[in-house]
Amino acid sequence: MPDWTYHPLRGLAAAVLGRRRSQRTALRLLASIGSRPAGARLIARGFGHRHPPKRLAGEIAGVPVTVRLGISVPPSLARDAVRAMPPLGAGVVEVAPVSAADAETVREAAADRSIPLVVRACDPEAEAALKPHVDGFTDSEDPHIVHVADPSVTAAAAAIEEPGAVVLTRPWVLVAAGPGWFARVTEAVTPTAPAPLLRDVGRDPRRWPAWWWALLVGLGMTGAGLGAAAITLGPVLLWYDRDYLGMTLHELHAANHHLVHFLQHDRITMAGTMVAIGALYTGLAVGGIRRGWPWAREVYLLSGVIGFPTLFYFLATGFVEPLHTATTIVLFPMFVAAVRRTPHAPRWRLAPEGPEPERRRALVGQLLLIVTGAGLFVGGAVISVVGLTGVFVPTDLTFLGTSTQTLETVSPRLVPFVAHDRAGFGGALMAAAVAIVLLSAWGWRRGEAWVFWTLAAAAAAGFLPAVVVHGAIHYMDFIHLAPVYFGIAMTGTGLLLARPYLCARASARPKD
Repeated sequence: MPDWTYHPLRGLAAAVLGRRRSQRTALRLLASIGSRPAGARLIARGFGHRHPPKRLAGEIAGVPVTVRLGISVPPSLARDAVRAMPPLGAGVVEVAPVSAADAETVREAAADRSIPLVVRACDPEAEAALKPHVDGFTDSEDPHIVHVADPSVTAAAAAIEEPGAVVLTRPWVLVAAGPGWFARVTEAVTPTAPAPLLRDVGRDPRRWPAWWWALLVGLGMTGAGLGAAAITLGPVLLWYDRDYLGMTLHELHAANHHLVHFLQHDRITMAGTMVAIGALYTGLAVGGIRRGWPWAREVYLLSGVIGFPTLFYFLATGFVEPLHTATTIVLFPMFVAAVRRTPHAPRWRLAPEGPEPERRRALVGQLLLIVTGAGLFVGGAVISVVGLTGVFVPTDLTFLGTSTQTLETVSPRLVPFVAHDRAGFGGALMAAAVAIVLLSAWGWRRGEAWVFWTLAAAAAAGFLPAVVVHGAIHYMDFIHLAPVYFGIAMTGTGLLLARPYLCARASARPKD
């Protein structure tokens, strides 16, 4: 479990299971998942994409390690630690102290390990029994092995900066700091450079960096969303809409006096979601991809992989909207250029550690944002399915005061026309939700103010138009709007809790 579930839910787990039992349950769960290759990759990605720099490689007791960062555990925890720690970012597990009576326990822990296992033996008998089964033996007098018992990331980062030093933490450090401690230490000692500026982009498109292409997509999505909103608040229907329907706006209004307002409600929520996606992509481009955060590119990629294929919803609805198609044709090559270009080296600046209560509150906010994003994804999937099948939900027909069959008699193309708008909104909502979930899960770091403002801008663009348009057309059914109210409450609370943490001042200058 990541820090954003571990800390907010640990009190509840302790109340239900007991403190010690809940800790062992969490460790065993991580060990069970992390012992499988797919599970290990899932945990590593879920913790925010660890990319340790090569300079952190080294050795302990003559054993090569990819990261000079690990944990020292007693024999009773060895089996679970060997399986749970690698996906969290540990490079080595030390078992200490080990006597001859513990030899069998350590041998079982060493079987099928995916991480170097070293032992600090109490006596020659234990060393002889374990020599064929472990990678090496440590000495308590070795000056290169630093045992840290402080949850502070700063202390561990300072220790690992010493040439050849191997930093080993203790189990209670992870209990106090959370399982994301290894990743936070690794990021704290990652060398960075100043982020590129606008003047560094140049005029040759062939040399434009990934972040610039991603920014163009974000601005393009924002512009398309604002354009769609202007059309919705103005003529509502363009010439190709009227040609497809075979009806004018006045004829639609004459057929059902709520119908035009209903179309506006669908299209303004779609426009707001497009602007929200644009805000998310713009933030990811400038704040994440430009500064070399490896996960930012993947957030952008996964969101786009969900969003762009929704163009093909027309295969089910039968309505090919020229403006939607043109927007996709223009933006998709830029999207491909952004994800194919070589990403930047690390360019971030980390804020110094702040008060632990501030981080704990931010983790609660992080959990609320992730839950909200997951709910939006489910909502988008449901809207897509409804749009491609039944098209209307009961509250829609109540608002319209009619039935689907009656609308089909008005025009045989009216329901497919509404289906296109509705399904497209569902697809856009899923794309935005993926970006919200992953940005919240992977981007929560002290001083990353761009994460706060990106999510706040996306929330404002997505939620406010939906509330305003429903009020303007008097479609205020509480059940219909309950998810929107819930999303606003969750997002607002989460951002308020996280603001002091995310908006903390970063260090004055990046590491050399």
